[in-house]
Amino acid sequence: MLKEAIYHRPKNNFAYAFDNETLHIRLKSKKGDITKVYLIFGDPYQWEKDEWVNSTKPMVLEGTDELFDYWFVEVKPEYRRLRYGFELYSQDERVIYGEMGFKEKDPKTTNFYFCFPFLNEVDVFKAPDWVKETIWYQIFPERFANGNPNLNPEGTLSWGSVEPKVDSFFGGDFEGIIKNIDYLKDLGINGIYFTPIFKAKSNHKYDTIDYFEIDPQFGDKETFNRLVEVCHENGIRVMLDAVFNHSGFYFEAFQDVLKNQEQSKYKDWFHLREFPVKPLPEPNYDTFAFTHAMPKLNTEHPEVKEYLLQVGRYWIEEFDIDGWRLDVANEVDHQFWREFRQVVKSIKPDAYILGEIWHDSMPWLQGDQFDAVMNYPFTQATLDFFAKDEINAEQFGQQLTKVLSSYPKNVNEVAFNLLGSHDTPRILTICKENKEKAKLLFLFQLSFIGTPCIYYGDEVGITGENDPGCRKCMIWNEEEQDLGLLEFVKKVIALRSEHVVLGNNGEFTILETNVETNHVIYSKKSDDETILIAINNSDKDVQINLPCDFTDKKAIDLWRKKTIRSSKVELDPFGFSLIQIKEHRQMIE
Repeated sequence: MLKEAIYHRPKNNFAYAFDNETLHIRLKSKKGDITKVYLIFGDPYQWEKDEWVNSTKPMVLEGTDELFDYWFVEVKPEYRRLRYGFELYSQDERVIYGEMGFKEKDPKTTNFYFCFPFLNEVDVFKAPDWVKETIWYQIFPERFANGNPNLNPEGTLSWGSVEPKVDSFFGGDFEGIIKNIDYLKDLGINGIYFTPIFKAKSNHKYDTIDYFEIDPQFGDKETFNRLVEVCHENGIRVMLDAVFNHSGFYFEAFQDVLKNQEQSKYKDWFHLREFPVKPLPEPNYDTFAFTHAMPKLNTEHPEVKEYLLQVGRYWIEEFDIDGWRLDVANEVDHQFWREFRQVVKSIKPDAYILGEIWHDSMPWLQGDQFDAVMNYPFTQATLDFFAKDEINAEQFGQQLTKVLSSYPKNVNEVAFNLLGSHDTPRILTICKENKEKAKLLFLFQLSFIGTPCIYYGDEVGITGENDPGCRKCMIWNEEEQDLGLLEFVKKVIALRSEHVVLGNNGEFTILETNVETNHVIYSKKSDDETILIAINNSDKDVQINLPCDFTDKKAIDLWRKKTIRSSKVELDPFGFSLIQIKEHRQMIE
């Protein structure tokens, strides 16, 4: 049985350098098939010496999904190189597993085992440290606030007066954001992700006309420079959205193609199938999806590449932005992104590079392209459990295990964890306007591993179906805001800031999932502090026993600010507890 379903490869999320001296090793096995695993390891140049005895170290069961168990171990090879294998045990069987297969006994030859040749510092995945402490706020500039009506495009509607349509304009601009910076600071966020701000015809600006110009409805470069300065003065980082997969229909180069056809000097800038080029009724050129107004750029062409790399360079050099979010990143060639990273990091080494990818993203997260991707697998699992009731607590835990085991731990620390965006329905709408469920979504998002992002207005209860419904105007009238939800989000953000273990300084572990009561218990743990989070995702009262020995420990309910004397906890319908545990001697010190 032990040989039926075992997987490991000495690369990517299964074997990687966590830092300059530490290797992480992961093994996947058939669920319930293995009772314990030991890592067998040693230096490849000492392996076959008579006096050398290879080391072993027990692996921990990191998590389980519906099909597999995931085993994990951390080692620090003295000479930064490693040969290793696995000693596998079931109830009545023991085998050794290496790159060459299975053996009943240790073959004591290096070529049987897996190899991590050398831990080269340049190969260690490194993302900006500041991102680990960042709570993002996504702003769709056209809908956040209208601060300068003189900039309003023709046909601009009164703020929030009607439901938005795909072609509606309400006049949101940079001045509106500047005037509301105190609101953002009070909320507790310290990073803003702006959807595109460059000159474009649409309200969403994903159809770029000029990558070097601000759209006039938002303001000018002087105003944008002031916006970045105001953000930085208030401890808020700024990330812009770049659309390099495709341009807009009115991009000068594409207009030249339409005008001059095969004689256009820009004909190789795009993926044209035939001449004459015709946008309608169906485009005969590659586009984003099948949208004729978004012709796909040929990022392998030297001139296109240089143009777009200049864009990446310009907005950092001139305006000191802190990061780039890259639209439809998976459809652009890998070599372009490698060169993009080199350019960006040469100017600002701690700039954050975030790709929009909705699927398995390991090829982009090996340290040579992106720092992170938008973590939609996290989004789906979290919404399916808390908002939609489509999976139970056990399945939720399994989905989280998949999410976390899909990438190295240092990648997970900077994953961009979102609940909603301009591309998805509003979370309160997905929750069928159950505000207690929405609170649980925020609580889990803000206590998980990664860098969380709040979509503007979700914190005050904005509703809406998919585009254009999810792009309503921000609600500024406090009488129309859900102030209870707002204060809840503020409090969770404040707790995350006060207790760093709730962020990326805490090891995330699922402790219990219960199908009958639909509750989950997980922990965030550091060397001197553990916080247990218990969540009841049901409409019934639940009594739980915290999986912790309270002997010689002091436990505090962080939400209610009271001491806990018992491991038994009552959870109200859709209720929760955050229990901080410290040893008494640490509390005294």
